[in-house]
Amino acid sequence: MIENLERMLGGPRDGPLLRFSLGTEYLKAGNPARAADYFRDAIARDPNYSAAHKGLGKALAEAGEREAAIAAYHEGIAIAEARGDIQAAREMKVFARRLEKQT
Repeated sequence: MIENLERMLGGPRDGPLLRFSLGTEYLKAGNPARAADYFRDAIARDPNYSAAHKGLGKALAEAGEREAAIAAYHEGIAIAEARGDIQAAREMKVFARRLEKQT
């Protein structure tokens, strides 16, 4: 799956969704650092993509970067709330609180 998605990079379908999909697949494959790179790419292409912020937070948490994950979640919460994406904001609040309790 990753190979197929990576072949689309730089093509007409390259955009936030493709980068988000690659991040998701790398996370599933156990490579959170590479996943974080793709989630950051998705956010660079669409700063209001709340799902990419959530994915970035998860990838950073799995990579052991708690503080960066908390920051990613907080940024994502603000964006999700501004867009009215209440469910995403709630989920990220829960994830951020869990990480904050660990630190």
